Amino acid sequence: MKIGIVCYPTFGGSGVVATELGKALAKNGHQIHFITYQQPPRLDFFNENVFYHEVNIPAYPLFQYAPYESALASEMVNVVTNENVDLLHVHYAIPHASAAYMAKMILRSQGRNVPVVTTLHGTDITLVGKDASYEPVVTFSINESDGVTAVSENLRQDTYAHFKIRRDIEVIPNFIDLTRFQRQQKEHFKKAICPNGEKLIVHTSNFRRVKRIDDAVMTFYHVQQQIPAKLLLVGDGPERARIERLVRDLGIYDQVRFLGKLDAVEEVLSVADLFIMPSENESFGLAALEAMACEVPLITSNAGGLPELNVQGVTGFMSPVGDVADMVKNALYVLDDDHLLEFKANALARAKEFELSRILPLYEAYYERVLQETRSIEKVI
Repeated sequence: MKIGIVCYPTFGGSGVVATELGKALAKNGHQIHFITYQQPPRLDFFNENVFYHEVNIPAYPLFQYAPYESALASEMVNVVTNENVDLLHVHYAIPHASAAYMAKMILRSQGRNVPVVTTLHGTDITLVGKDASYEPVVTFSINESDGVTAVSENLRQDTYAHFKIRRDIEVIPNFIDLTRFQRQQKEHFKKAICPNGEKLIVHTSNFRRVKRIDDAVMTFYHVQQQIPAKLLLVGDGPERARIERLVRDLGIYDQVRFLGKLDAVEEVLSVADLFIMPSENESFGLAALEAMACEVPLITSNAGGLPELNVQGVTGFMSPVGDVADMVKNALYVLDDDHLLEFKANALARAKEFELSRILPLYEAYYERVLQETRSIEKVI
């Protein structure tokens, strides 16, 4: 198949999943065309089946805001026409699904019917999509897609609950590449951070308020009062300055390191003893899955799709959102040397259930089904 993939070229979950999916499809022999405004961070390898098409957004004084959706739709039309693309797969509903609908209608007027698959990732539904400014467009775009997938059952149910969706939504969970995300021998790194054998706790995110990073910091604050520990915060975003002030105010700045955005996050996870994700909402929890693949147990909230990933008392523990006291209790239990090795083994075993080789065929089968349905409709017409 020739597949056009539209995504945000960011470190966020939707961009990572879209890029890794495209790379895996290319290795499986499909021709993949990435369409976005800059090269995705993880599109970092050469493959004869991978192509990148940059969306050019001309700057005109007439526009207060650049008309990205129109430029994106035009580029999709160009790529489909010039590269003979069979199917468009857009990740994140806003504005990709609506731009894909526009492209689809333009192509149809030219006698070409190209199906569109939309994958819902989370905040496009749970946060942005619910805004009255976007809701009608989100609802219409989902209903007009030829196929719709969601990364968790929770997100699927959330979509039905908040939008008037008339079509089926297929759950295809996020995945992990275990050839990349695996525990590496980085003991020299661990010794540099924890020279006295301290336990190492890690949090990674885009530092938005929904991630509740202050809960992660407060959990660590109480944990380090009872056992020697260090905290690594990976990522960047609007909450970082506030969290740095909190760390200073608590007097633990020497025990916390802010590492910013990292491409090779698996190297940090390889030396971690515990991963903490206290989010107010998570459609799936890809960062948590990456930690599990590196044999790191979890302390998470019970929000969104996290219960579909984190097995209570097996791969770690879940607490109600904002319950720092419970997270502290659970963290100390997991970090106890009598329990830690078992939790690490369980985390890896659970991660293997989401291994790329298991999830990739689900997408390929879904593409085939959508293409067959489109061809059947064309025959009827």
